[in-house]
Amino acid sequence: MHRDPGCSCCEKWAAQVKKAFGRNVRVIDDRNRVAFQRNSGVPSALVSCHTAIIDGMIFEGHVPVSDMQRVLKLRPAGVKGLAVAGMPLGSAGMEVPGVPAQRYNVIAFGGGGTRIYASH
Repeated sequence: MHRDPGCSCCEKWAAQVKKAFGRNVRVIDDRNRVAFQRNSGVPSALVSCHTAIIDGMIFEGHVPVSDMQRVLKLRPAGVKGLAVAGMPLGSAGMEVPGVPAQRYNVIAFGGGGTRIYASH
């Protein structure tokens, strides 16, 4: 997982991923993450604070584990990855006790363009 240096919410997301997938998550503080995002094919309108690669798929931002597991299982044609743009409160790793979650979309992107994959 490449993250903006020192971003603590990324560590919370990585802990959820580690628990769900039973794998270590290598965290890389990346001062040139914009280039990494571009080279990975993340559309500029979908950027967030971290970019992860799991089993060849790209996950940008606070994508919920359940959506990650589903896309990795189904491998839909034309989908290279999923993204949650920005840092919506209540998304994976952005939970704040006592603060209501914001509504947000998980966007699928790749050769098939972009589309809403899930809404939360």
